[in-house]
Amino acid sequence: MAENSVLTSTTGRTSLADSSIFDSKVTELSKENLLIGSTSYVEEEMPQIETRVILVQEAGKQEELIKALKTIKIMEVPVIKIKESCPGKSDEKLIKSVINMDIKVGFVKMESVEEFEGLDSPEFENVFVVTDFQDSVFNDLYKADCRVIGPPVVLNCSQKGEPLPFSCRPLYCTSMMNLVLCFTGFRKKEELVRLVTLVHHMGGVIRKDFNSKVTHLVANCTQGEKFRVAVSLGTPIMKPEWIYKAWERRNEQDFCAAVDDFRNEFKVPPFQDCILSFLGFSDEEKTNMEEMTEMQGGKYLPLGDERCTHLVVEENIVKDLPFEPSKKLYVVKQEWFWGSIQMDARAGETMYLYEKANTPELKKSVSMLSLNTPNSNRKRRRLKETLAQLSRETDVSPFPPRKRPSAEHSLSIGSLLDISNTPESSINYGDTPKSCTKSSKNSTPVPSKQSARWQVAKELYQTESNYVNILATVIQLFQVPLEEEGQRGGPILAPEEIKTIFGSIPDIFDVHTKIKDDLEDLIVNWDESKSIGDIFLKYSKDLVKTYPPFVNFFEMSKETIIKCEKQKPRFHAFLKINQAKPECGRQSLVELLIRPVQRLPSVALLLNDLKKHTADENPDKSTLEKAIGSLKEVMTHINEDKRKTEAQKQIFDVVYEVDGCPANLLSSHRSLVQRVETISLGEHPCDRGEQVTLFLFNDCLEIARKRHKVIGTFRSPHGQTRPPASLKHIHLMPLSQIKKVLDIRETEDCHNAFALLVRPPTEQANVLLSFQMTSDELPKENWLKMLCRHVANTICKADAENLIYTADPESFEVNTKDMDSTLSRASRAIKKTSKKVTRAFSFSKTPKRALRRALMTSHSSVEGRSPSSNDKHVMSRLSSTSSLAGIPSPSLVSLPSFFERRSHTLSRSTTHLI
Repeated sequence: MAENSVLTSTTGRTSLADSSIFDSKVTELSKENLLIGSTSYVEEEMPQIETRVILVQEAGKQEELIKALKTIKIMEVPVIKIKESCPGKSDEKLIKSVINMDIKVGFVKMESVEEFEGLDSPEFENVFVVTDFQDSVFNDLYKADCRVIGPPVVLNCSQKGEPLPFSCRPLYCTSMMNLVLCFTGFRKKEELVRLVTLVHHMGGVIRKDFNSKVTHLVANCTQGEKFRVAVSLGTPIMKPEWIYKAWERRNEQDFCAAVDDFRNEFKVPPFQDCILSFLGFSDEEKTNMEEMTEMQGGKYLPLGDERCTHLVVEENIVKDLPFEPSKKLYVVKQEWFWGSIQMDARAGETMYLYEKANTPELKKSVSMLSLNTPNSNRKRRRLKETLAQLSRETDVSPFPPRKRPSAEHSLSIGSLLDISNTPESSINYGDTPKSCTKSSKNSTPVPSKQSARWQVAKELYQTESNYVNILATVIQLFQVPLEEEGQRGGPILAPEEIKTIFGSIPDIFDVHTKIKDDLEDLIVNWDESKSIGDIFLKYSKDLVKTYPPFVNFFEMSKETIIKCEKQKPRFHAFLKINQAKPECGRQSLVELLIRPVQRLPSVALLLNDLKKHTADENPDKSTLEKAIGSLKEVMTHINEDKRKTEAQKQIFDVVYEVDGCPANLLSSHRSLVQRVETISLGEHPCDRGEQVTLFLFNDCLEIARKRHKVIGTFRSPHGQTRPPASLKHIHLMPLSQIKKVLDIRETEDCHNAFALLVRPPTEQANVLLSFQMTSDELPKENWLKMLCRHVANTICKADAENLIYTADPESFEVNTKDMDSTLSRASRAIKKTSKKVTRAFSFSKTPKRALRRALMTSHSSVEGRSPSSNDKHVMSRLSSTSSLAGIPSPSLVSLPSFFERRSHTLSRSTTHLI
């Protein structure tokens, strides 16, 4: 066969220096750089050859592999040109193109290396399929420059309908295909050679120098230029174990080493090789940061330990270090700590170094800034050089250092109360809504005589302006960065989580920006006759649209923030960084998001105050009354909508908790009224002693029992896991089927018991459902009155009290004695075992009624004639099954006979009830 695996350039110089680590003759050329020749050119330059696949040893015994080969009809074949070199040097080979050729010759099996000489022929382009790349046969084929692939390549090509690929190196699988890797920090050549070889076997490409085409950096340390550049570009930084584990899964079909779930297990944590200590933090903050350090792959030691590599300082508290740090110790601000966690990689320390407020460099720069001769070129040059030296950054870091906030461009707690502050002057982060970029007046003209009405109007505008600023902070400082594409380390939150947290905040912001602008124009051009009420009437419909979606789901938004902060360290770090900024005024994101919930009531109070200071003859008096009424309608609508939303959420919780819950339980007019935990005292709706949960809705009663065995967990499409259903559906009963509610008197043998007299539409007799309440939180009397009230509403009766009937437990054979005794528990266990044994030996899944009809039919037919051999066989099978069960099967109990027995008892006790 032609030596098509040795590829060198025309100059004899390798194009990839990293490949020369273990083979100076091997050069890798991507298919994009190959000179693609025409078919006629190929026919002129090389003789016609045949393609052939050779199965080596164990590969020839795999039926799945042979079956896959029969479906592959094409393989990629390199076209090679031989270039003569200088005397004394070997000829060079250059790939001119890679073409697809039909596989016309059937596969061949090879058992030993000795057969190779007979198969190696220049007339064939041979591809050897080898199952073990560590075997001696593979080594012999590799030394002979043969084209070798693994079984996963064949199976993958067969599955996708692709030709057998060409590779200049042995290719076992394609789990790293299209990945470009670079290595850093490896000192042992043997380890690096092993890793490079495995990457090539999985279809990956190696680069010695780091560039923008590198998809993954495999690092053995967290230092060096490659590591810094990878962090700045957001390139995933992987441990060497990533390659080893990917190689262990080489035989898995459709496995890709770059998928997030697999790759994230082997990413280099931010604080690997770092030993941290902390200064200036409270005990709670310090404990939290120490836990985060361990979670992110680092260690921590007490302050002053010489083994520490980093000292994290709270720069707002610490004015001076208690000791002189060594030259090897990085003294950094806390922003370095949280920034590293947020971007999931160790940030550059240079931009976050802690500096004392009275350092000589700073004193020098301040003194030079106050030079008295600014026209001096020499002094100006020195000033420029000094400032450049102070601002020089020698390291690459994705996070800019936090600048000292100026009085003009910051939004502190005090500035929140200043009506002259605008969103664009306080925040400049990312894309902002249109109204955010609108400037407001720097000052508000004051009338010569300030009336009480003007004072209230000014306060209304001032609070509205502050509110808009807060909404702008939420959007620009939190929402926009979280939604930003191309985040270092990947997205911090999923899009669904971002939507849940912020909801309709941008819509609320747009509406209130318009209100603020209208109020601003009114204040600037103040006149006592100007109408403030018209402004709120104008936007009342917009308020109805925007507020309910946010207010109704605020609790869910709050829970999502708390959950993500606990489960996602990067989000926790993101909040720490942004909440420490002056724009937030030392408030958390949850505290900022509660402002929309509080805003409308405060506006209503201010409008009421404004109405008091408005003269009766002023036209705005009646307009303000209408505006206050519209705001109350908005708040009423919000409260009603919130109540409905919470009711629907409760129904969904029931559906998730009850396995097999009917889908028709979900209804827009239905709401959950009460949940009651009980124990069944009779044979209905389930066995005596079973734990039963009753869900009372406004028109129906869901009856569910506790599951004996919980299976698995539920995973939503968004990847969120729910706890497994703990209850099993028994019956969804309309309240109209409840004829009477029995309050069982308290006796020595009966406590906290009640019963329901039910008439199912499919039965001729009444059915008694008896229960014992197990919780004392809800008194039995209150529960029964609540139940009767909703039953009366359902059947359109006003006398709900007439549905309750007080009865003695003996009349209905109800008692709660020994419900928790050992004997009672043993009896329930025997019943469960009986059912399991009966089901285990049931030869068919025949329904109970059908089985009874079959038995009755067979019995009537047997009475008129002698049983045949077939009848005897069937009867013998039934009798043997019953004998194997050992006890009568509950599934064969005659339900009509049960109702008949119960009906005689109920007829005597309930004659005067019906």
